[in-house]
Amino acid sequence: MVTRYVGRFAPSPTGPLHAGSLVAALASWLDARAHAGQWLVRIEDADTSRCVADMDRVILQQLAACGLHPDEPPVLQSQRTGLYQQALDQLAAHGLAYPCGCSRKDIDAALSHMGQQRARHSELVYPGTCRTGLHGCNRQAWRLRTDKLISNGSLAQVEYAHDATNLVTKNIIHWTDRRLGPQQQDVLTQVGDYVLKRFDGCFSYQLAVVVDDAAQGVTDVVRGEDLADNTPRQILLQRALGLPTPRYLHTPLVLGGDDEKLSKQNGAMALDTSDVLSALNAAAALLGLPAQSGTVAQALERWVLVWGALFARTAA
Repeated sequence: MVTRYVGRFAPSPTGPLHAGSLVAALASWLDARAHAGQWLVRIEDADTSRCVADMDRVILQQLAACGLHPDEPPVLQSQRTGLYQQALDQLAAHGLAYPCGCSRKDIDAALSHMGQQRARHSELVYPGTCRTGLHGCNRQAWRLRTDKLISNGSLAQVEYAHDATNLVTKNIIHWTDRRLGPQQQDVLTQVGDYVLKRFDGCFSYQLAVVVDDAAQGVTDVVRGEDLADNTPRQILLQRALGLPTPRYLHTPLVLGGDDEKLSKQNGAMALDTSDVLSALNAAAALLGLPAQSGTVAQALERWVLVWGALFARTAA
């Protein structure tokens, strides 16, 4: 029997939506509608230093112009920090999180001393320097103790919600993406002990998204392919906190002229809502959906039918 569906779109209010954002928004909305589920919007403003004032309102207006309306009032991460602290306290109480005083420069130096050179654009794998203490450093972030978590025998045998292929075996997390297929990552060696709370007191994306998805009952996450390699980290946190693992579907990316992901950081233009149907058709084309004419409502209705045939989810 297929479980109740709850999906979400979770933009950061660092700028208006652009063409790449619309692909993720449209895909998540279509997936929810195709499965007769709820579609939520969560404003990921946990990192308040990067947020632009009133941008959450702009984003909601852009979504509404495209006919994408959430089924419940949007929530803001900046109003949920108490939940994140509770989760961090739970991890720390079980010895699965610890304070860290290392800067990026310290980590680079430690890796260099170990004879490890980080490739360009690769992950900065934390070597576990502060697992045994802060060594006199006053400032502190908090990290997940991946070595202790992954080596836990009971964790290695557990099957994740919805998909028996989502397992931890021999330190490697296996999971199945609804579009990309079977995936895997050795979090311990490819990522290391990742940050849960920064030096400045800001909670990490990884912790916030895991806590929020569980609190909102999210069963299916549809988002951009650039976030696919974050999924194993989130699965690991879900297991550590005793939370269910949603299904995941990662969408193709809109690329800029430099073949890099189109983003606010590389100057992506704000979504032009003066011709909504053209913008939606461009997003739909990247998702493998046929172009539509008529009204926006008619186009969305037709795409829901096509999406349901392409991406029907399996029963839990």
